[in-house]
This record gives sequence, structure tokens and C-alpha cells, in this order.
Amino acid sequence: MREAYIKKLIRLVEESKIESLEISSWGRKIKITQTGKSSSNGHNHNSSVLEQVVYSSSDKVSSQSSAASAPATPQPVPAAAADTGKTVAIKSPMVGTFYSAPSPEAAPYVSANQKINVGQVVCIVEAMKLMNEIESEYSGRVVKVLVENATPVEFGQDLYLIEPE
Repeated sequence: MREAYIKKLIRLVEESKIESLEISSWGRKIKITQTGKSSSNGHNHNSSVLEQVVYSSSDKVSSQSSAASAPATPQPVPAAAADTGKTVAIKSPMVGTFYSAPSPEAAPYVSANQKINVGQVVCIVEAMKLMNEIESEYSGRVVKVLVENATPVEFGQDLYLIEPE
């Protein structure tokens, strides 16, 4: 499942009155559970979201992560931020192997100083024999590629530095 889709699901749970949401797709199951939901004004303060991804088939792997309530999607960056040279990172949404191109002979999806748009594929992270295309959450210019091709990456590891537009 794509990181943006998972973030939308988290936002849906945080903004609604439901405590738990479970979705299955393509042999993957994600369960989002909200705890600590109580406030006099109805807003969700001090809640945490538990995300659990379970892979089916012969691979019985389960990964869990817990995060404090935070914005589910990246906030738009004002134009003034781009002028000051601030950068944002595109992070790996999973543990796996980073590939900068669709095949060994092909050119990389993106390179330094290249302009990119929201939703543009920037790389592939292979996890459990599945090739997952990673899309940019930002529009802007690639300042630096932080990972070598065909190297392992961790969840949340910075892959690219982007100067947002």
C-alpha cells in the first residue's frame, strides 16, 4: 500500500469517531487503532495511532510502529521557504532495497537538480520480492540523492532532499 494512502486512512481515523479501521488489499492487511480519544471540545488530543501491516502467503512477517498524532499529510510549503534554501526529505515508507531506476540498464527516475512534481515516481523499494514505486509528496528540485542504488534502506530513512517550490 502506498504511504499516501496509509496517511489518508490515518487521517480518516483521527478525524472520525471510530476507534479502529482494518483494510486488506493484495495480500496485505493494515489495521489502524486510535487510543486516548477524549476531549471536552471533541478534538483528538494526545491520541496515538498504531499501524500494523501483516503480509499473507508463506511469509508470515508482521511489522508494527506507533506514532504520536501528527499531521497525516505533508503541509504545503510556502514559497518563502523555498527562497531561504530549506529542504524537505522524501523518506522510505518501508524496509527494503532501494533502486533508482526501473531496470539496471534504464536511466534513474530522478537525479540531482531535476525538477519533480507531486505523484512522480522517484524510485523503487523492493520489499519481500515486491517492487514498490515510491512517489514524491513534493514538487520542487532534487537537491541531493542520499542513497546508493541497490542498497538496503530502513523505514523512515531519507532518500532524497528536495527544495520545494
